[in-house]
Amino acid sequence: MGDDASGSGGAGAAGPLLKRARYHPNCPGCRVDRRKEESEGFPFTELSCLWLVTICSSLPIQSLFPFLYFMIRDLHVAKEEEDIGFYAGFVGASYMLGRALTSVLWGVVADKHGRKPVLVITLFSVVIFNTLFGLSSSYWMALTTRGLLGLLSGMLGPVKAYATEVCRKEHGHLALSLISSSRGIGLIVGPAIGGYLAQPADKYPDIFSVNSIFGRFPYFLPCLSISLLAIVALVACFWLPETLHRHTEDIILDNSTEAVEQSISDTNAEHNGGGCLSLFTNWALMSAITVYCIFSLQDVAYAEVFSLWAISDRKYGGLSFSSQDVGSVLSISGLLLLIYQILVYPSVAKSIDPITLVRTVALLTVPLLSSYPFMPTLSGFILQLAVNCASFLKNSFSVTTMTVFSILINDAVNQDLRASANGLSITLMSIFKTIAPAVAGVIFSWAQKRQTALFLPGDHLVFFTLNVLTVIGLTFTFRPFYTRSGRTKH
Repeated sequence: MGDDASGSGGAGAAGPLLKRARYHPNCPGCRVDRRKEESEGFPFTELSCLWLVTICSSLPIQSLFPFLYFMIRDLHVAKEEEDIGFYAGFVGASYMLGRALTSVLWGVVADKHGRKPVLVITLFSVVIFNTLFGLSSSYWMALTTRGLLGLLSGMLGPVKAYATEVCRKEHGHLALSLISSSRGIGLIVGPAIGGYLAQPADKYPDIFSVNSIFGRFPYFLPCLSISLLAIVALVACFWLPETLHRHTEDIILDNSTEAVEQSISDTNAEHNGGGCLSLFTNWALMSAITVYCIFSLQDVAYAEVFSLWAISDRKYGGLSFSSQDVGSVLSISGLLLLIYQILVYPSVAKSIDPITLVRTVALLTVPLLSSYPFMPTLSGFILQLAVNCASFLKNSFSVTTMTVFSILINDAVNQDLRASANGLSITLMSIFKTIAPAVAGVIFSWAQKRQTALFLPGDHLVFFTLNVLTVIGLTFTFRPFYTRSGRTKH
């Protein structure tokens, strides 16, 4: 009798859970969940397609930086050479401003109508507006097309939610790492494409005529190349299943252990719910987003400053590089970054606590950035070696930090609010990234005019400012500013 009672009690306790653990045959999210239960393998096809989609959507974000200096010069909007950085900053900021205005909206759309439509819309916007940016004949056209590209680029939040939903729980962190690394690679390869393919009539006169469309629009080729890759990614989207649950049909009861565990998670989600407004009272989420935004601000400011600094004349403390030279540096960084993500980062992430890892790379970033203003004193092979090593280290530090906080942000919320949480993080991050290029351009332009100042002359001021942001971000990884989510597992 005791056993019967116990069994009855156990069944009674499990009954409500099993009742909620249902698979709906016509629900795309349920089909994905069923496949995950039946197969313990890693979803290589889906994540390979997602890797391509993420890279192609990330390529245009920073692809303009190697040639932006020359583009602003050719548009004849700056009256003096020292003012080019000022105008370049606003073009760089317009994309982030557009994305800041719509990221939460795209997150809500993804939570209501599906992740996949948002991915497709983003890629369409890349094809159209990135191509138009390359055809810009005025400063205002360049500013407008970049802003519209940002407005319609809503996949960064939903793609992180999608990555964790398309694979089993034990592969979730690896999937997020793959997305973060592919985005990081896109942010490096994009500028490399811009550096190599801008002004093709000057660089490759045997292939491109001065009278051709690529001669009349010298910045069209890199934009067109990225848009063609985005079309390939659009085709790859056909292999991506939708992961959003739509329960409108008859149900099939599922009594598997994993389904019961999922139902427990869903029950907790109901108790911890409250909709999107509950995100603002989730301090583990908001503190992670805050640190994420600070380091994003520093990262984008660095990306703009690096290209402007490398291209500017040595008399202003730069390296007098061509856009092709910048492209070469970023190509090497991208290749080394890919090797780092595949071979080094997984082992490092397993052996070091996530926040400790972020603090370590922040501390290493300070002396690294401090070395940049002294590089113009070098030349030849030593200069190339120093610039390439510094570029790789800085970008690997940035990708490490962004990967860690992508994981922490997803761990801080339940699945039903994950796209909205990522949309919120992207909105706030985009606001910071809107500020970054504009402010970096203004500071860079000011630094060019104070080469003989006694305190922080020239580019010393620029890299000192980047280090200040690094130290602020480091400070915010400690209590009381930062709180770790109870969900996060090392």
